[in-house]
Formats: sequence, C-alpha cells, structure tokens
Amino acid sequence: QAQLMESGGGLVQAGGSLRLSCEASRNVLAKYFLGWYRQTPGNQRELVASITNRGIPTYTDAVKGRFTISRDVAKNTVYLQMDSLKPEDSAVYYCNSNPPIRQFWGQGTQVTVSS
Repeated sequence: QAQLMESGGGLVQAGGSLRLSCEASRNVLAKYFLGWYRQTPGNQRELVASITNRGIPTYTDAVKGRFTISRDVAKNTVYLQMDSLKPEDSAVYYCNSNPPIRQFWGQGTQVTVSS
C-alpha cells in the first residue's frame, strides 16, 4: 500500500526558511498529483501547494512567491521550500495526493514560526 512520510518541520523565526520533505512509496509521484496541506487547531486542512505528475506547480495565494514545491522522481520525494516565513504559516504540514486520499494521511510535521 502506498505511503507518504513528511519530515523537516521545526521552529524558525519570522523571515526564516525551512524545507519540508515528503518521501513517497515507489510510483506514487508518477501516478498522482501531490500536494502539501496545512492545518491549525480548530481549522480544516488547506491545500497550500500542489504539483502534477508532470511537475507543474500551483500555489494558494497566501504562499505564492514565498513557497516552492518541487519533486525528485529518482528519490520518490516531494519538497516544500518555505521562505520568508510568517507566524501565520505555523501549522502541521501534511503531504497527500491532490485530491487527498484518506489512506495517505500521515502524522504530518509541525512548523512553528516565532515573531
């Protein structure tokens, strides 16, 4: 069964950068569009960036120009480079297919941006 595992979160000051990684099972990148989602307490998960199985990215307006989604097919990994981080970017970040598949939800990785 396909799996996705996130890593790379942490604590960073406002204006700083982090790179998240999502390691996928074999062939997931070729088969699915993948996305990075985030969730804060009391709110629904929101899609912040997505990449097609041909490598075309899209972003929500809140992160456009600051976040970059990319992938390394050889490593079966999708990345989210987050620059110019703001306190409102603090959340648990998850990767999943786009649209999401219930069985793909993992533990996520916590990102905390201090002001």
